[in-house]
Amino acid sequence: MRPSLKMRLGDLLVHEQMITEAQLSEALNVQASSGRKLGATLISLEFISEPQLLRFLAQQLNVPFLDISQRKLSPDISKLLSEVYARRYRALVIEDHGDSVLMGMSDPADLRGLDQLAPMLAPKRIDLAVVQESQILAAFDNVYRRTDEITNFAAQLHEEYEDVEEFDLNSLGDETSDATVVKLLQSIFEDAVQVRASDIHIEPDEGLLRIRQRVDGVLQEHTLNQVKIASALVLRLKLMSGLDISEKRLPQDGRFNIKVRSHSIDVRLSTMPVQHGESVVMRLLDQSAGLLSLDETGMPVHVLKRVRSIIKRPHGMVLVTGPTGSGKTTTLYGALSELNQQESKIITVEDPVEYRIGRINQVQINSKIGLSFASILRTALRQDPDIIMVGEMRDQETVDIGLRAALTGHLVLSTLHTNDAITSAMRLIDMGAPAYLVASSLRAIIAQRLVRRICNDCKVPYLPDHQELSWLKYLGEDTADAHFSKGRGCTACNHSGYKGRVGIFELLEMDDAMMDALRANDTQEFSKAAKKSANFSPLSTMALNYAKQGITSLDEVFKVAEYIPEIVGDDDAAI
Repeated sequence: MRPSLKMRLGDLLVHEQMITEAQLSEALNVQASSGRKLGATLISLEFISEPQLLRFLAQQLNVPFLDISQRKLSPDISKLLSEVYARRYRALVIEDHGDSVLMGMSDPADLRGLDQLAPMLAPKRIDLAVVQESQILAAFDNVYRRTDEITNFAAQLHEEYEDVEEFDLNSLGDETSDATVVKLLQSIFEDAVQVRASDIHIEPDEGLLRIRQRVDGVLQEHTLNQVKIASALVLRLKLMSGLDISEKRLPQDGRFNIKVRSHSIDVRLSTMPVQHGESVVMRLLDQSAGLLSLDETGMPVHVLKRVRSIIKRPHGMVLVTGPTGSGKTTTLYGALSELNQQESKIITVEDPVEYRIGRINQVQINSKIGLSFASILRTALRQDPDIIMVGEMRDQETVDIGLRAALTGHLVLSTLHTNDAITSAMRLIDMGAPAYLVASSLRAIIAQRLVRRICNDCKVPYLPDHQELSWLKYLGEDTADAHFSKGRGCTACNHSGYKGRVGIFELLEMDDAMMDALRANDTQEFSKAAKKSANFSPLSTMALNYAKQGITSLDEVFKVAEYIPEIVGDDDAAI
């Protein structure tokens, strides 16, 4: 179907009093300099909203205006149109009716685009619908996944080496096979970047190969039957990382950089021998995205204000704690970015260096040559630093040197793997640091987690069930003004109900009562003093506040709650 407008779009909108003559004139002037389409220009100038414009176009062209956010789209149907042309013309095949297809476009008046797309779908007739561009773009990343491409390359690689008992350098010498391995890995990385994955797991199992991606903290799995190609992937990744390809019995760590869809991705790789080969986990760091500032970490204003005050003190130790993948390094780099002034000398000791920052002296440890956290830290103190950042407090020697540096006029920033802020101070003592030294040097502890955000495109109100209400009542929480929500699942969030993550934080500032408890090595007294401190609020409280605002769900709150009691209601259902 080839639609037509009897009048020009701008004149039609003025005629229908959706915009004024003055607005049209301004939009035409902006369009002349920008080269953008008139509709996009009107939307960017906020003279009209995208849904208003598209509904109007749909009415004028006598075609339906569709909301596809809640539709379960079939990749097989959408792939009737190649991804290149679908993205170029913002078009998506939504339904296949045999002799015709329903195709959504964000600009149904794009006659050139329709003329280009019609032969590709022939002999099927095109029934047109109008769909918001944001919904079409969100659908692209879901329906045009690289899973089929990955499966095809895996099958091709398996066929090329069907008679090879075990992959090694000699078996990977053929240029054709080399190219297949590279294409397979490229597809795996492209798929990961497309869905915003933070990690890729390659895990050989009995009879199959698992490729898993961590998206918003949750693993998504794709399995391949060609388990034999696992060693080829591992071998290629080891070569890219500069690791020892002959060593398969011991774990190895490495890194490399790869360009994926205009993104510069820094890959941190870890291998580990498992029952059916070697498992590989790769952490993906998007260098092109740049560093986040403290403002962008999601810290509440009152916490951010206190953190800024703490890191501007001339000496003392500040710890950022939490499990792997909770955003500790992001917070530390955000603090370093603010402290990075020409009058301050900053030295970092990291494993590995994740982001390169100008003016900061960054050192990467190398245990093979004895370049450990402790040895570098000892040398760093002779380099006249003002601020020292230690990637992680791993052992007693590093903790001891770090605490003494904080006591002798240096600001020391570091991380620690603990569950919350309160247990972190006692953890330093458990690692062998003298209690008096911890009490004298430690200034503040920031504990953090990442919880999933409810997808804004499919967010709906949610009424807590009996068990959840009982738990909230136990905590003494007032839910009268709460706006709990959940995500129904849509194309924008791959029907998970969540899209993106937000940080939750607890800040513990040391006071006299806590320092006295530390000197006495009294765990219980320290915990009581911490909970009584004026500015302390636990992680679960902040998560619950986000749930009340509809930012995250109660399910996410339960994941970070310190303690969920067994509450038996009238129906004897326990939480």
